[in-house]
Amino acid sequence: MGSCCSSNTTDVPAVVVDNTNTADKGEETNQQSSSKHADTTSATSTNPTTTPPPTSKPPPSASPPPPSKQQKPAAIGPVLGRPMEDVRATYTMGKELGRGQFGVTHLATNKVTGQQFACKTIAKRKLVNKEDIEDVRREVQIMHHLNGQPNIVELKGAYEDKQSVHLVMELCAGGELFDRIISKGHYTERAAASLLRTIVQIVHTFHSMGVIHRDLKPENFLLLSKDENSPLKATDFGLSVFYKQGEMFKDIVGSAYYIAPEVLKRRYGPEVDIWSVGVMLYILLCGVPPFWAESEHGIFNAILSGHIDFTSDPWPSISPPAKDLVRKMLNSDSKQRLTAHEVLNHPWIKEDGEAPDKPLDNAVLNRLKQFRAMNQFKKVALRVIAGCLSEEEIMGLKEMFKGMDTDNSGTITIEELKQGLAKQGTKLSEQEVKQLMEAADADGNGTIDYDEFITATMHMNRMNREEHLYTAFQYFDKDNSGFITTEELEQALHEFNMHDGRDIKEILQEVDADNDGRINYDEFVAMMGKGNPEAQTKKRRDSFAMQ
Repeated sequence: MGSCCSSNTTDVPAVVVDNTNTADKGEETNQQSSSKHADTTSATSTNPTTTPPPTSKPPPSASPPPPSKQQKPAAIGPVLGRPMEDVRATYTMGKELGRGQFGVTHLATNKVTGQQFACKTIAKRKLVNKEDIEDVRREVQIMHHLNGQPNIVELKGAYEDKQSVHLVMELCAGGELFDRIISKGHYTERAAASLLRTIVQIVHTFHSMGVIHRDLKPENFLLLSKDENSPLKATDFGLSVFYKQGEMFKDIVGSAYYIAPEVLKRRYGPEVDIWSVGVMLYILLCGVPPFWAESEHGIFNAILSGHIDFTSDPWPSISPPAKDLVRKMLNSDSKQRLTAHEVLNHPWIKEDGEAPDKPLDNAVLNRLKQFRAMNQFKKVALRVIAGCLSEEEIMGLKEMFKGMDTDNSGTITIEELKQGLAKQGTKLSEQEVKQLMEAADADGNGTIDYDEFITATMHMNRMNREEHLYTAFQYFDKDNSGFITTEELEQALHEFNMHDGRDIKEILQEVDADNDGRINYDEFVAMMGKGNPEAQTKKRRDSFAMQ
């Protein structure tokens, strides 16, 4: 349930498991006791009360008036289990800040104080089963449990109305972890060690308080402000769980690059967080992930192989203590992997420790920029392809939409989508239907309208058709020269409000295989066929089968 974070279906075989019990014996009691504690504290301390408007005093002879509607107790929300409230009574919603699998995050301003926060809105229609509801409930419980700890985003309040659950939290306006590095233009091993020290201290806090994050990656570490000394804050607890010593979990969750091998083997504990941070350290030192492939399935196989490249540039110039720490954090044997406490005592990461202060190779910084920027190009290309369907295809999809919209509401719910696809003979798992829904629901309201349906259906079935790829290429190639130039790329990104200014050069360097300063059709097709270089958070339950 990413907050400040389109889901892709995978071509890997599915495994059906019972996810109502994600841990071995003992988890259910743990979750229930935590639930009681969190609900008690949050209901009394985080939600503002609503005072009914004053009523005129009745004449002495009159009997008291019946209670007004405002005085009736609010209905109990089925997700949070407490009285429903309108978050907009307290906050004014502003611009969109981010979008994840379940939620859309907006700027929220307190109407009384003017203070700004981030509000993640989770459409209840997207919570299609008991497990989804439990995930939201647990996210709220964990955030309350961690409130007040340093370097962790603070939850200010949780609200539920008829349509949605709203989590109002601390606003982090300074960008992501990599933004700080890129903005400085250069950095050293010592700077990387300092960043990692903060991250591992946060992980140590999680584990000492009985929490496994399960989705640690650079995108989930945000800067509170744009000040140079702004604190780093951990966020997005949508996949986090409470745990007890010795408890093991089974469900495959996380983001592909950062998933530990024992997660893929469906038996794991808190050590998975150390693995994920080890992957982040590898990226911080060389600019690319340690386990890379053209598909998610290939990435998982690379993770299971455990081979780590320390021979390619810039690794020969990286200090031995840094490589030693990476090896110990990325030990495939979770029992031999360092704990958070042990990482903090490693000589490379200690303050005034062995991390050298000399600048890292500029190539590392360039790779980091490319890793961050390249996906913007692909997002625009997919949106262009959505508009490339022929009239015949549009008519066919229009009829399909009408057939699925059984109540003629002009929108399709996930149940209507599932039933409609089944009638069409499309055999998709429930997870794939959910992913299609998530990819389509642009405004995050839990339903898809006609335009969203066209885009989603195209993405599922027609994205790789040769004629659509060529039409998309022509969209970028404004002068029909056969090449996409820097100026044309910049214009297209600007048209879709995705232009960052910094990204153009990095995108070109990543896609332009022959280094001629422009992108030809073959390079464009190769880029579209690659695995997503910026894997988005999504639940990956049942998405990977052990061979």
